[in-house]
Amino acid sequence: MSSMIQKGSDHFLYQQVIDLIQAMQTSGTLRPGDKLPSLRKLSSQLNVSIPTVKQAYVELERLGKVDARPKSGYYLRSARMGIASPKRPTFVRRPVEVRCQTLIEEAYEAVHSPNMMPLGVSHPVMASPPDKALARIMRRVLAQAGPKAMAYGPMDGYAPLKRQIAQRYLEQGVEARQEDIIITNGAQEALAIAIQCTAKAGDIVAVESPTYFGILELIENLGMMALEIPTCSLDGICLDDLQESLDAHDVKACIFSSLINNPTGSCMPERKRQRLVEIIESRNIPLIEDDVYGELHFCDEEVLPLQAYSKKGLVITCSSFSKTAAPSYRIGWMLSSRYEQKAKGFKRALSCSSSLLNQWVLTEYVRSGDFDRNIKRLRQVLRQNKERILSLIEQYFPEKTCVSNPQGGGVVWVELPPGCDSTEWFRLAVSESISITPGVLFSATGKYKRCARISYGLPWCQTVESAVKKLGELSYSLLNKKMSKAG
Repeated sequence: MSSMIQKGSDHFLYQQVIDLIQAMQTSGTLRPGDKLPSLRKLSSQLNVSIPTVKQAYVELERLGKVDARPKSGYYLRSARMGIASPKRPTFVRRPVEVRCQTLIEEAYEAVHSPNMMPLGVSHPVMASPPDKALARIMRRVLAQAGPKAMAYGPMDGYAPLKRQIAQRYLEQGVEARQEDIIITNGAQEALAIAIQCTAKAGDIVAVESPTYFGILELIENLGMMALEIPTCSLDGICLDDLQESLDAHDVKACIFSSLINNPTGSCMPERKRQRLVEIIESRNIPLIEDDVYGELHFCDEEVLPLQAYSKKGLVITCSSFSKTAAPSYRIGWMLSSRYEQKAKGFKRALSCSSSLLNQWVLTEYVRSGDFDRNIKRLRQVLRQNKERILSLIEQYFPEKTCVSNPQGGGVVWVELPPGCDSTEWFRLAVSESISITPGVLFSATGKYKRCARISYGLPWCQTVESAVKKLGELSYSLLNKKMSKAG
């Protein structure tokens, strides 16, 4: 490799290093998301000084070609030169009834069809699954506990697991007592309990736009009204629109994902999240935070849940291990001091208790340190996958396609050019054994007809790349169909 650096050349040595990195990217030796060689390693291989390599990497970072990650190194980014972020949604100023179940059922059916490439489901932990560690712990728990592991667990959850969760919050500086935590069957049950603690049929609930369709389905089934608050794919909820909406309508509760939004992957800056809590608590409105992706942020510094900024105890946190450990275990939790007693009544009525065996296994998994080690590894894998899928979208999707640049989680939000219909795109993809999630599911008012959510939270391989390329081909076919009709 050192022969590629010409010390007698008129070109600066650091520029030759830059040219080499770019040539390796062009040839496919380095791909978006890959870690560049360490300064010391490349210095040795090229027979140049460490400061020369450092200068090259710093210049590549300035040009937006690489990301520098503290205590980790430098990583190659996708080009992203000709692709924009999705546009801010139109502000709808009235609450509406939700009618989305039929298409949700179709999307779920597609995900679980045999031989389907599951780009329509958000299971980011599958990109680096801890199945071996969990299986090892499961065997040990069964051997130690015997028949006790088969029994019903306590209604509000296994105390040692609640202690582990409370301790994790305390390490972040968030006040959390074990007795304020209720273990649930996934975050969806936690959300169902939280919303019923704060609102009733006919009440108005404010949600992000776009928002997770599971929240909209809950609102629909409970006979409530949804009020959409526009969300930017870069920095989250538009606070001016939120204040205007809260002034105009009798909102009984808000449900937001301020850390990592589903489906855009946006992460609100800390000051903005703090201001969000101030705005809502100043009006004495409960704020339910859907925080299932918070552990999977790509930020260099830790980000805090909204609980950290609450002064009145009106924030309810809902989270789970489904995105970070084991989706099939269905273990989530709700954290609230103000609504704890009311929430226990709903939990008892809904499901009595959650799997004791799965709680036991997760307790040992967290306690052992394996959970934190896999989270660190999972973030790296997901960040790499994100760069790869963004690169493929830029290469193979039509001009004027827009895509979000997620700050965490395992999905991207794609907006096709005008004239395309993502529900038609979804059905074409299913016919090719690829699932995606059409954008209209993420709105109570039928917006996002050109948008779709695509997952990168799975083991990356050639089959995944081929599926993303095929989605690009199908999007071109939609455009061609539109043009032929216009002609």
